[in-house]
Amino acid sequence: MIPRPFEYHAPESLPDAIALLNQYGDEAKLLAGGHSMLPMMKLRFAEPAHLIDLGKIPGLKGIREVDGEIRIGAMTTENDLIWSELLQQKCPLLVEGARLISDPQVRYLGTIGGDISHGDPANDHPALMLVLGASFVLESTGGERVVPADGYFLGTYYTSLEAGEIMTEIRIPTPAIGTGYCYAKLKRKTGDFATAASAVMLRMSGAIVHDVAIALTNVGQTALKAREAEVFLRGKMLNDQSISEAARLAMSICEPSADLRGDVEYKTAMAGEMTQRALRTAYSRSAT
Repeated sequence: MIPRPFEYHAPESLPDAIALLNQYGDEAKLLAGGHSMLPMMKLRFAEPAHLIDLGKIPGLKGIREVDGEIRIGAMTTENDLIWSELLQQKCPLLVEGARLISDPQVRYLGTIGGDISHGDPANDHPALMLVLGASFVLESTGGERVVPADGYFLGTYYTSLEAGEIMTEIRIPTPAIGTGYCYAKLKRKTGDFATAASAVMLRMSGAIVHDVAIALTNVGQTALKAREAEVFLRGKMLNDQSISEAARLAMSICEPSADLRGDVEYKTAMAGEMTQRALRTAYSRSAT
């Protein structure tokens, strides 16, 4: 299909973009990488009268470390994440996740901020943000507010981003040295969304789990934080029995929708399997 007619805007400053967003209100949509918005417009699932392109605004790209935080501009592409030496050294989970997103064409244009702001439970970054303890910088005419990832994702295509706000930056506490990590993703073919996926960050104290974070992709209305599984594992030895129980607890929160990728039972089972794989891989990568 062909999108409805729309007016294209390419502001060159953040205040100008915010002003346009407020001027046109519900008739306007932001364009970041475009790989989510443009297909929806072609299918007429989204019909904005005004499209505001953020691509010409300086300062919205880049990756740096400041005061124990990794700060990533919202317009930073997936490919930028993959090739970042800082992320490779200090936050390799984000690199691993970005490598599993779609295909090279999408990764060269798709942005981390666009992925997160879209609120699609099938997107990969929401679960990664949950386990990394990220927060998001949102700017409007009222100034800046910083919102934790945990609680930001409210439903399918629904986040706590308010009218007139633009995400400008992602902030991630620099993971401690020796933290294990894994993003285990099951998909039918290259470029597909996950049938189910599990993100894990793991810190060990000898043979005992000191801390763990687990989040699931595409098995609910949003990315899901497996809180009961996390609580169960903390202070316990990581072995076949504890991993199996953690996977069972993760599966208990799944509410996937049946589609061509599988029925509810299959997707739920695969969420458990991906959680087991992610825990084992994270353990193999951790310092004990």
